[in-house]
Amino acid sequence: MPSGLIALLDDVATIAKLAASSLDDVAGAAGKASTKAAGVVIDDTAVTPRYVVGLAPERELPIIGKIAWGSLKNKLLILLPVALLLTAFAPFLIVPLLMIGGSYLAFEATEKILEKLLHDHDHEDKLMDSIDDPRELEALQVKSAIRTDFILSGEIMAISLASLEHLSLVTTAFALIAVALAITAGVYGVVALIVKLDDIGLHLAEKPGAGTRAVGRGMVRVVPALLSGLAGIGTAAMLWVGGGILVHGLEEMHVLTFIPETIHGLSHSASEVVGGSGLVAWLVNAVGGAIVGLVVGGVIVAIVRQVTKHPEKLIVD
Repeated sequence: MPSGLIALLDDVATIAKLAASSLDDVAGAAGKASTKAAGVVIDDTAVTPRYVVGLAPERELPIIGKIAWGSLKNKLLILLPVALLLTAFAPFLIVPLLMIGGSYLAFEATEKILEKLLHDHDHEDKLMDSIDDPRELEALQVKSAIRTDFILSGEIMAISLASLEHLSLVTTAFALIAVALAITAGVYGVVALIVKLDDIGLHLAEKPGAGTRAVGRGMVRVVPALLSGLAGIGTAAMLWVGGGILVHGLEEMHVLTFIPETIHGLSHSASEVVGGSGLVAWLVNAVGGAIVGLVVGGVIVAIVRQVTKHPEKLIVD
C-alpha cells in the first residue's frame, strides 16, 4: 500500500479518535448553550402557533414543516457561518449584535401591546385579511413566520455562542449544529402538538367511554383559549427576553451599569425576603428586563411610527 495512503488513513483514524473524545464536550456545551437560550426558545414556541390559526386543519402540519425547514436553514446556512466568523475575527461584535436583536424583540412586543390597546392592526395583518386564495395566504404566513423565526434563531445562536467562547472553533461549530437541530426539533415538535390538540380532542370525543369523551370535549373547548394565551405569553417573553439581553449587554459593556445593578440588587433582596428563593430572584430579574424592554421598545415604536407617519422626514435635501 502506498505510504501516502497509509499516512492518510492514520490521520483519519486520529481525527476519528479526537472526534469521539470530543463528543462529551460537544454534548455538554450544546446542553449549556440550549439552557442559556431557553427564554428565546419559549418565545419561539409561543409565537409560532399563531401562523396556522384560521388555516385549513389538513394544512397545519405541512405549514409547520415548511416553517421548521426554513428555521433550520436559517440556523445552519446563514447564522452558523456568521457566528463562526464572529468567533474567529470579531468576537467583540457579539454583545452589540445581541443587543440589536434584543431591541428588535422589545420593539415587536411593544408594537403588539399597542395594537391590542388601540385596536389597531399592522399592514401585514390587513394584507392577510384581504387574501382569498388559500395557497397565497399559506405562502405569506410561512414567509412571515420564517422572517420572525430568523430574528429569534439569531438570538438563540448568539446567546449560545456567547456561552461557548472557551471552546475551540471546531467544537463550537459542532455544538451550535447540535443546538440548532435540537432546538428546531423541540420547538416545532411542541408547536405541532399544540395546534393539533383540538383534532386530538375531537378524536377522543368520538371514542367510547364517558370519561374519554369528556376529556376530548374539554380539550376542544380549551385549545382556543390556549392559543390565545400563548400569544400573550409570546409577547411577554419577547419583552423579558429582549429586555434581559439589553440588561446583560449594558453590564458586559459597562454602560449605564446602574440599571443592571439595580435589577440584580432588587432580585437579591426579594430572594432573601422569602428565604433565598431562586424563583423569586428570576421573577424579579424577568420583570426588570421586561420594564427595560418596554421602555426601549416604546422609544423605537415612537420613532418608527413618527417616521412612517411622515416619510418625508427620510428625504435628505
